[in-house]
Amino acid sequence: MSRPRIVIVGAGFAGYRTARTLSRLTRHQADIVLLNPTDYFLYLPLLPQVAAGILEPRRVSVSLSGTLPRVRLVLGEADGIDLDGRTVHYTDPEGGEGTLRYDRLVLAAGSVNKLLPIPGVAEHAHGFRGLPEALYLRDHVTRQVELAAAADDRAECAARCTFVVVGAGYTGTEVAAHGQMYTDAQVRRHPMRTGIRPRWMLLDVAERVLPEMDERLSRTAERVLRQRGVDVRMGTSVKEATHDGVLLTDGTTVDTRTLVWCVGVRPDPLVESLGLPMERGRLLVDPYLQVPGRPELFACGDVAAVPDLTKPGQYTPMTAQHAWRHGKVCAENVAASLGIGGQRRAYRHRDMGFVVDLGGAKAAANPLGVPMSGPAAGAVTRGYHLAAMPGNRVRVAADWLLDAVLPRQAVQLGLVRSWSVPLESASPEVARVPGRPDAGPAGSAGSAGGPGRTEPAERRQGGEPAKARPGEEPAKSQPDGESGKSQPGGEPAKSQPGGEPAKSQPGGEPAKGQPGGEPAKGQPGGEPAKGQPGGEPAKAQPGGEPARKHPGRPGADGASGKRHRTSESARPRPAHAPGTSRKAAEPSAAPKPSTGARRSEAPGGTRSSGRTRSPGAPAPTRSAGPPADPGPEPPPNQPPPGPDIAPGPVKRTDGPAVEGDS
Repeated sequence: MSRPRIVIVGAGFAGYRTARTLSRLTRHQADIVLLNPTDYFLYLPLLPQVAAGILEPRRVSVSLSGTLPRVRLVLGEADGIDLDGRTVHYTDPEGGEGTLRYDRLVLAAGSVNKLLPIPGVAEHAHGFRGLPEALYLRDHVTRQVELAAAADDRAECAARCTFVVVGAGYTGTEVAAHGQMYTDAQVRRHPMRTGIRPRWMLLDVAERVLPEMDERLSRTAERVLRQRGVDVRMGTSVKEATHDGVLLTDGTTVDTRTLVWCVGVRPDPLVESLGLPMERGRLLVDPYLQVPGRPELFACGDVAAVPDLTKPGQYTPMTAQHAWRHGKVCAENVAASLGIGGQRRAYRHRDMGFVVDLGGAKAAANPLGVPMSGPAAGAVTRGYHLAAMPGNRVRVAADWLLDAVLPRQAVQLGLVRSWSVPLESASPEVARVPGRPDAGPAGSAGSAGGPGRTEPAERRQGGEPAKARPGEEPAKSQPDGESGKSQPGGEPAKSQPGGEPAKSQPGGEPAKGQPGGEPAKGQPGGEPAKGQPGGEPAKAQPGGEPARKHPGRPGADGASGKRHRTSESARPRPAHAPGTSRKAAEPSAAPKPSTGARRSEAPGGTRSSGRTRSPGAPAPTRSAGPPADPGPEPPPNQPPPGPDIAPGPVKRTDGPAVEGDS
């Protein structure tokens, strides 16, 4: 008899705790499968310290496979759930599609950025819900200070050194506090930047900072921020955002190149497709975290509306503290439903208080209802985080110690670009690839990379190669070639679908891996390359015609002009009929992928099918020349996509907005 299978969707605070507790309770009596877009658990409360350069990114990223050895990790994003068939449909990071059958399903997909209908916000604001967004913000802030130091115009210098944060909750307050310290240190240690004064603004429609905390602690936090130089404006928000600044609700115009959106979160839109009772975007569950009428379905964390037994008629708020404790109770109840462990129990939680790190030795905390501030609160805050983290405690403590005695290194790593972290994303924890095919047609408003962006050849729908330009013959697919080296002035060739790229080296070195074994000479002057269909000359050799823009290549980066690779992205989730897979709601014009055929998994864990490729499929031609490819043109009335702003708009995920700050 096969063991029951438990599938957990999401590895945030709730999902990770559920998986860890279940692996301890079941002890090989059940198969536990964890579906998550990334292979790590992200400790969100310390994300502002990553953006400020205090902690390295890996310190807040806990390995799932390393800490959950008895849990099977499946990398992918859930597209839809067939409740009657007890099947989860997902897409892996390389575009392949698969299914997971389950006996028990735990929904812990978490939350995404909450957007408001404010003109320009989706196009020009930066979110702060995932590691890619924190890394991008650190690079962006560092770059603005460096550009301000080199600017001759004082107005431009002031605009680049002005940073606007919207939302005075836990996340926004910490981002502004740590950001002010980070930029002040950049200016203070450089003798050529003595005339620059970085200015951080914190806006919120609320009457005070940290409205969730005690009024006394709220005043303490505001006083610390003002003493540090943060411009705190309560009762004020953004009315309109542009590339050059923001218009506030009080009529003030602020010139800036940075708008950080920390207004709050809303539940992941995945649960809206189930057609089950909802409460302000969250799935209604009973006190046992079970969906009424669905004994096999459980939900916890930000996607679940859990009744608060201590406050009748209310639901537990969307916080990391509640999500972490949801996970433990949910795991115990799932095990009990399978006859493993003890009796199920209702979720009842005693508030442990909150902590806010204001940078340095300053903090505000109310552990167990006792208000604290100053160095004592700072010690309590860091002690709480060390105790709550499921791993990396020694490394985090070591980074804190080094930050106290050594200056921070303010350098741009260039790992994440603006178009990789759009504000409107159903998966802020994953950086996007421009022109993702399953996000809509290239150049459409729903394209993952923003309007007008073309998609890389290796990521096209169905793995089909990009078509050659008119008048050019496509090269045949290369089965086992080695990775190509760049020609003078050109960029390295990327791998083609179904094989590795051909080399195109300077000086006429033959290209390896060509069908038929004929080398492409590529001599100066455009001598025909052998092995190409029709003997078409290679035009981009030295002395020949410069390389033209290829429809299957991503554009050059707006900052340096060099191309770069990015990690796989998660596509925006389209709305679709309740209870159906998300793929069914996608545009019918998009062909089904062939690079990653659907993988069907039975409870026994067998996997069928795999990746297929047509042996005769043509590969896109590849030529290189002295000039770098400028990349795709932006659409009309759209600022050029560069490192400073996120081009948009992208497809919006519908759903009611829910207050919350995890």
